[in-house]
Amino acid sequence: MELSEEHKTVLLTEAVDALITDRSGVYIDGTFGRGGHSREILARLSDGGRLYGMDKDPAAIGVGKKLARSDDRFSVHHGSFTELNNLPGADHVDGILLDLGVSSPQLDCPERGFSFLNDGPLDMRMNPSKGESAAQWLARADEQAISKVIWEYGEERFSRRIARAIVQARGKAPILTTAQLAGIISAACPRKEKNKHPATRAFQAIRIHINRELDDLIDCLDLALGLLKPGGRLVVISFHSLEDRIAKRFIRKHEKGDPLPSWLPVRDDQLNKQLKSLGKATKASKEEVNANPRARSAVMRVAQKRELACC
Repeated sequence: MELSEEHKTVLLTEAVDALITDRSGVYIDGTFGRGGHSREILARLSDGGRLYGMDKDPAAIGVGKKLARSDDRFSVHHGSFTELNNLPGADHVDGILLDLGVSSPQLDCPERGFSFLNDGPLDMRMNPSKGESAAQWLARADEQAISKVIWEYGEERFSRRIARAIVQARGKAPILTTAQLAGIISAACPRKEKNKHPATRAFQAIRIHINRELDDLIDCLDLALGLLKPGGRLVVISFHSLEDRIAKRFIRKHEKGDPLPSWLPVRDDQLNKQLKSLGKATKASKEEVNANPRARSAVMRVAQKRELACC
């Protein structure tokens, strides 16, 4: 099946408004996706501006290459946003945008294995050419490891039951498709939530684990702080409470500065405060959620790198 490029970009105007401080600046879209944010950023930049896009997904890179051919201010790079520091010429940037999670084309394409709504190969990798697929991991992981992933990343209360059911089922036949896994999970859950498929949390948890999404986010945020110029902006859009918690804690940590003992006689400007949080967390409007239900869980946080303290 050909992958659709249709994707409704969440918090489009809000994110780009927060990101751009200099129309001639240098920016990074660390999660290019289908280019919604990137196109809007380019529309706001002057001829002297520059935008770098990154994505793990080869299909996203295909879309990015088309955009790069039509706009020489833009270049796209295949890889994880944990490799931001490898972008040529992007060592001091004015803003970095991270739009986390999966895109609609990824969810809607059965061949990618992200969704339980359509049967397809149990893959779930953002980059299908790298790493272990969900089917391969579920075939070898022990019950405790599966349960831990589903509990920690999916916050699924029936994680132990589900893990036990997966191990029992794979002993009879390999679990190779999304429909197989969804059926196993559904049968293992003794109680169902209204308007929510029983496999929702477990699929999300396995996807996060397979793609190292939370670990990569932690690594990326550290890199982003080093790449930003003083006054540069960091914009993070998350769709999961664990992602948002990481972003929130990162900003708060660097807003407070070094954790020195309270009795130590130091001035405020000696605490190495590197970030300033800009406003409260932003969520999608009712109008946007009505038009795009996948926007309902989106949370955007914005921080600005502080200017260097004078000696």
